[in-house]
Amino acid sequence: MADKRAGWNDYFMNIAEQVATRSTCDRKHIGAVIVRDRTILSTGYNGSLRGSPHCDDAGHDMENGHCVRTVHAEANAVAQSAKHGVRIDESEIYVTASPCLACFKLVANCGIRTVYFKEFYRDERITEYAKQAGIKLVFMGEKKKNRDEG
Repeated sequence: MADKRAGWNDYFMNIAEQVATRSTCDRKHIGAVIVRDRTILSTGYNGSLRGSPHCDDAGHDMENGHCVRTVHAEANAVAQSAKHGVRIDESEIYVTASPCLACFKLVANCGIRTVYFKEFYRDERITEYAKQAGIKLVFMGEKKKNRDEG
């Protein structure tokens, strides 16, 4: 009988997708899970500042085509770990979409060594910064078919 259990990477990405369901910005639901040694250290989703109105309730605060009312999922996961005194150095993060450049820099400076993501989101610069910092980027989404492939 074949093993039907999810592999570790799929398991943690599935959890990140579940975390994303808590998002309070209807423009994009993102979830993040920070893991070390197959143990969840922290989670985060994109949402408003603690105690502030949510985009879903108060509307979006738009700047250059981006809603700036929310704190990104990666930043919330890092903040959660800091708030609770959880060391995240030498960990990995599973995110439903690749980090924006600001979040990537935050993740890198926290000592996170691998970023798993399901969807590429906006900023190609993270690829070069990841190479320079020795951080592994792992795409877990489905490859898009080339139009010539049928």
